[in-house]
Amino acid sequence: MNAAHSKLALVLGTAAVLAGCASSAPSPSSAYSSSYGASASAITEYGRIDAIELTRANGTTGGGAVVGGVLGALAGNQVGSGSGRTAATVAGAAGGALIGNQVEANRGATRDVYQVSIRLDNGDYRNVTQDSVADLRVGDRVRVVDGRAYRY
Repeated sequence: MNAAHSKLALVLGTAAVLAGCASSAPSPSSAYSSSYGASASAITEYGRIDAIELTRANGTTGGGAVVGGVLGALAGNQVGSGSGRTAATVAGAAGGALIGNQVEANRGATRDVYQVSIRLDNGDYRNVTQDSVADLRVGDRVRVVDGRAYRY
């Protein structure tokens, strides 16, 4: 095995290990949506707001992953040449994104979110968590689309 193949094997092995360490946590947009009795879907549902509660949520914005991915890709691009360089760039981007996301999460990033409890017209309850309630108030008639409440 020549030096180029050794580097490629090392880069691919590292990428596989990093991919195995990747979290299967939901994305920030879906992490704050939950439901009772039904899964979140593109179906529009209608109901009334029972309660709105301000809470603190831990999570990442994705900025750390983006910055880490760019820096990792730049670092990976410095390794090898040809297809080895391409593989190193991809592995660097993936590894940098994972590390950047973890660094952001470790910073303890918290933000204010609103937990909106809705009694649907069919009698079920749905809780949606969103970053803003704008003009929503308890008792308002709302429609729920893609895990977000809108005034109806």
